[in-house]
Amino acid sequence: MINQTLYLRRRVANSVFIVLSIAAAIFGLVWLAFILGSLLSQGVAALSPTLFTEATPPPGSAGGLSNAILGSVLMSVLAVLVGTPIGLFAGTYLAEYGKHTRFAFVVRFVNDILLSAPSIVTGLFIYEIIVVPMGHFSGWAGAASLMVIVIPVVVRTTENMLLLVPHTLREAATALGAPMSFVIHSVTWKAAQAGIITGVLLAVARISGETAPLLFTALNNQFMSTNFNGPMASLPAVIFQYALSPYEDWHRLAWAGALLVTATVLTLSIIARLLENKQRN
Repeated sequence: MINQTLYLRRRVANSVFIVLSIAAAIFGLVWLAFILGSLLSQGVAALSPTLFTEATPPPGSAGGLSNAILGSVLMSVLAVLVGTPIGLFAGTYLAEYGKHTRFAFVVRFVNDILLSAPSIVTGLFIYEIIVVPMGHFSGWAGAASLMVIVIPVVVRTTENMLLLVPHTLREAATALGAPMSFVIHSVTWKAAQAGIITGVLLAVARISGETAPLLFTALNNQFMSTNFNGPMASLPAVIFQYALSPYEDWHRLAWAGALLVTATVLTLSIIARLLENKQRN
């Protein structure tokens, strides 16, 4: 009798836990559906060819987001090109050389702080060390603020993916007389290639919608500009500015820009997930 009562209590508790979990998942999915539905209904209606060919307009005039799209692409590409090698080698050190050393523990701790730190803190940091000494906002500062966000993502993903590589592969290469650098370059990096690319894609998705760091560093620019020494437009900053404005035409452009950013992030996230599953399999 006692065993039956205990069994019944456990089944009830398990059923309650499952119901609560499903309800929480449905609750989140419903709000996500509302957000995506509003974004699609408003954003698709604002899409047009001029969105990619014309610069941001003054109030009451027709225009697009070409300068903001170009600025975001330029700063993101520069941030990834500089931040990826740093994150790759740091993650390689943590997985292959340091592992259990005290210095590696400190690096992991700092990296975790950077991963969870608000992006506005990154913007303020770059503002103090680059914008203030230069005396003006610039694309260099914007790219630097995004680079600081890219590095910890690549570090964490690279370390995790390298740790998934079987140690027997390293032993086999070492037994053939290959030095450690060659083993890492030709064996472990190649084995973890899909996972490392996943980290880079996740980093790009992370910085695609960052607004706060760019407001403190690159600011904005109404005109088409590829000059990194001056203020540079970016899609998140334009969305922020236009969404808060009282002008309906700017609101439409903000919806279109938000749709572009969301589509980019979703696409990169899906690709990253597929590559991650491939790496784990």
